[in-house]
Amino acid sequence: MLSLVSLVVVLLGAAALTGWVRSYALRHRILDIPNARSSHVDPTPRGGGVSIVFMTLAALCFGGLAGWLPRDVVVALLGGGVLVAGIGWLDDRSHVPARWRMLVHLVAAGWVVAGPGWVATLPMPGGEVALGWIAAPLGVLWVAWVLNLYNFMDGIDGIAGIEAVTVSAAAAGLLWHAQEPGLAFVVAALGAASLGFLAWNWPPAKVFMGDAGSAFLGFAFGGLALVTHALGALVIWSWLILLGVFLVDATVTLVRRLLRRERVYEAHRSHAYQHASRRLGSHRPVTMAVGLINLGWLAPLAFLASLRPQWGIILVVVAWAPLLVVAHRFQAGQAEIQRA
Repeated sequence: MLSLVSLVVVLLGAAALTGWVRSYALRHRILDIPNARSSHVDPTPRGGGVSIVFMTLAALCFGGLAGWLPRDVVVALLGGGVLVAGIGWLDDRSHVPARWRMLVHLVAAGWVVAGPGWVATLPMPGGEVALGWIAAPLGVLWVAWVLNLYNFMDGIDGIAGIEAVTVSAAAAGLLWHAQEPGLAFVVAALGAASLGFLAWNWPPAKVFMGDAGSAFLGFAFGGLALVTHALGALVIWSWLILLGVFLVDATVTLVRRLLRRERVYEAHRSHAYQHASRRLGSHRPVTMAVGLINLGWLAPLAFLASLRPQWGIILVVVAWAPLLVVAHRFQAGQAEIQRA
């Protein structure tokens, strides 16, 4: 009962705090001004994602104090989360060079890997595979990639929020089924905070998430994937499946842009979801489709992977195959055709 009440507090607190941040951003002219690469037409306040950061970290601390979570899990996610959200908020206020942001992201990723996020083995059909010395750099690169791709995918109204809500709901359910109530609570709190923010960000958005929120969500999902796998609570294959929409679109887009030798950190509108929103003439159907895919297609496969971890990599292929088709169908990574 206490955990349910806490989740309601997180939800309502995030909604109220998002409204306050929106007012603050309007007063201080912290606005996202539309340009040729934007997917919106009106100046919109940004930085509302700090509500997700604050309420999730508060829930994390509460879970630690209540004895629901191991201390090293709290320290890893709290320390890394503060670093990532802090540099993101500075970037929302005034631009921070990409190299400094990346340095902070790598430090935060290393902080998790050095703590409870050490993934020593991966279950495979033929038995567990020991990663050895490559485990640490792979873990750091994983967290850094999920962190940045979440920022890349936060480009239309509601998409980053609906991803966080649905992925968190599915992962929390899997952790509860695995009899890991403490970890389930933290993941559910992440989803509840994201839902409170989403009330303001649902199309047409009244406030944008900003780098502080999107980078934090990416860090949280990447870090939680390592931690829950290392603790034997939820295999990382399940996380790869649940995050499939964002992972596939962002990775295909990045690879194609690299092949064209483009500057990958420059703003663009070439993700599949961006092409889709322009083709459909609205953000809402794309955002809703992401949520439906996560709950109707990816969540059941993630559940199967949690029951049969040794078949997880095959289930990832099954889960991702239609996503790759959709990414190709909506021209992920292909430059937008400019019309005169």
